[in-house]
Amino acid sequence: MASQATTQDEHTPPETPGSAAMQHGQWNSESHLSRGLAGIERFLCNAGFDRGPWLVVAFGTGIAAWFGLPHAGYWTWLILGCLGLGMIAKSPWRGRDGFSHLRQAIFALFLLVAAGCLTVWARSAIVGQEPIAGPLSGTFKGSVLEVEEQPALERTRLVLAMREPGSARAIKVRVNVPEGFHSENVAPGAVIRFEARLMPPAPPIFPGAYNFARTAWFSGLSASGTVTRPVEVLKAEAGGGLLARARVGLSRHVRARLEGSEAGIAAALATGDRGGIAEDDAQAMRDAGLAHLLSISGLHVSAVIGAVYLLSLRVLALSPGLALRVRLPVAAAACGALAGIGYTLLTGSEVPTVRSCIGALLVLAALALGREALSLRMLAVAAMFVLLLWPESLTGPSFQMSFAAVLAIVALATAGPVRRFLAPREEGIAFRVLRHLAMLLLTGFVIELALMPIGFFHFHRGGVYGALANVVAIPLTTFLVMPLVAIALVLDIAGLGAPFWWLAGQSIDLLLGLAHWISSRPGAVSLLPAMGTGAFLLFVAGGLWLGLWSGRIRLLGLVPAGLGAFWLTMLTPPDVLVTGDGRHVGLVVDKGARLITLRDTRSDYVRDNLLELAGMEGEPQPLASWPRARCNRDFCSVRLVREGMAWDLLIARSRDAVPERALAAACDKADIVIADRWLPRSCRPRWLKADRRMLDETGGLAIRLADRKVDTVARGQGDHGWWRRPQWSR
Repeated sequence: MASQATTQDEHTPPETPGSAAMQHGQWNSESHLSRGLAGIERFLCNAGFDRGPWLVVAFGTGIAAWFGLPHAGYWTWLILGCLGLGMIAKSPWRGRDGFSHLRQAIFALFLLVAAGCLTVWARSAIVGQEPIAGPLSGTFKGSVLEVEEQPALERTRLVLAMREPGSARAIKVRVNVPEGFHSENVAPGAVIRFEARLMPPAPPIFPGAYNFARTAWFSGLSASGTVTRPVEVLKAEAGGGLLARARVGLSRHVRARLEGSEAGIAAALATGDRGGIAEDDAQAMRDAGLAHLLSISGLHVSAVIGAVYLLSLRVLALSPGLALRVRLPVAAAACGALAGIGYTLLTGSEVPTVRSCIGALLVLAALALGREALSLRMLAVAAMFVLLLWPESLTGPSFQMSFAAVLAIVALATAGPVRRFLAPREEGIAFRVLRHLAMLLLTGFVIELALMPIGFFHFHRGGVYGALANVVAIPLTTFLVMPLVAIALVLDIAGLGAPFWWLAGQSIDLLLGLAHWISSRPGAVSLLPAMGTGAFLLFVAGGLWLGLWSGRIRLLGLVPAGLGAFWLTMLTPPDVLVTGDGRHVGLVVDKGARLITLRDTRSDYVRDNLLELAGMEGEPQPLASWPRARCNRDFCSVRLVREGMAWDLLIARSRDAVPERALAAACDKADIVIADRWLPRSCRPRWLKADRRMLDETGGLAIRLADRKVDTVARGQGDHGWWRRPQWSR
């Protein structure tokens, strides 16, 4: 036995207790990792063309990251980090011959994230324009670039090129001209003199509110304002764009044939000009889920291209020589493509229209080549084209709603159960019609589900019965309203369009009646407080996963979507809302049922923002008339109770001088002090002093008392060009 023991290799270390377990654990973890990577590799290998649209998602992620990250240092590190990770994925791995699809996916996705961030950064640097330093009042001279008539608002909106007073910098400004101050001679190319008050583009009034400053930055606008005296035309129209003049002239022609919102909707369908639609009618259309009918998108472009395609096909077929020598479907497709491009240019080339035009052109090309027309690849190409040219459109509701709706349609149409449901079969006409009607209702319902989170995020409200309304409204618009408007316009050449204008007006009146009836039903509109970015991103991730993959794997998208829906149920409005100038304060009381405001403001913009972010409707109550507030000429004192804790608020009502000792004593008793002026250092509330000094740095505030949390506008803007506080506000 001893001799056998001594024969053991003396260079082999004795096995310690646990070393075998450690080796087994290491091998087990490596095998789990290998199996996991192998599973992902097999999935990517089998995914085929389903992988393609995710490249566009990666590009969009880079754009979104640029908006979300605060300053250039983060953007630079993001780009370098993505490029580095992409290079690592392309470098030799252990077992280099394996995982080729995974390595390729990592390389492509990170490269496109970097490309997206770099694209929007470059776009911002090229088109962004510094705002004017502060408010300007006086008489100015400018050249008219764009004219948008808004008869429903009794004004005309002009975009002008001019020189900034006090400097030689050329700037672009947007001014509203009241109805009595406008001149018919004002057209693109004219030079005018006008008196106005110009302001830098306004940042969001509260966290989560509309960001006009960002929109103006990417539009090249440095100021906006209102004309205060009649416009003087110094030089009549000296040219201007042919399309711009045609659009204005066609809109005026349509509005001369009809009245009210009927004229506005007809003009919107013909030229994309929505300025003639009354606000209550537009709101009814939004609440009924029919707002997409007012924005030129896939429905309108498809109707125009389809009508021209069929008409061209019939007309060309009348010639036997052409029918024998030319492929008529290809020729008709070319005619339809030209009509679609012309319609897109005439209606202003907005994002939904461009997307729809590109998609329609791809459909025509696919039909001519005998390929599948409706596919996610088509949608991905259109999205990539739009994001390359206008990367900032990613953050707007127009892009998001347009592509979300089409993604929902394509994903539903290509799903296996739906294909089987719509497959040809031996049945009567009645059953076939019922099947397609059921499919139309299901499609509308799916689109509403896809669009509802976007509506809540941007507008804080969403329609519930949109699927039912669209079953009637879409055929009514496609097969009655649009053809009648088109026929009336053509017959107006010979002066014979009057009967068709009357029919068009009746059909539009029917559409508006449907919108008002649907929107007035009990529970037709859901209101929510401002949704956080986190909940919205969960919906986006879930929707993309559901829409872009095929098979059962897509059902995993229900997990983030479900989490987002649960998040929505937990939303509560902020307790206190404060504008960036401190002049307007909103208090949410009675468990979110009532809004109390510091001032009975005449500004619809401020009131609407307060109500939207609080998730309410109706008229707010002034603070001075609220029984639980104690107000004098200079201040109001309020006590709010949240989760058993009392919070004392002191809110300034005027800018008159107040004895410093009395103010300091009042501040000592308050938890929060809010004022639209600078307060002395002796004013020291127990928690928060939101005076002019603080608000100039933070912008608007949303305060949640129970969590002791303060959200600011500045926190969501970072160091982007549009968020540079003007010197006059400091």
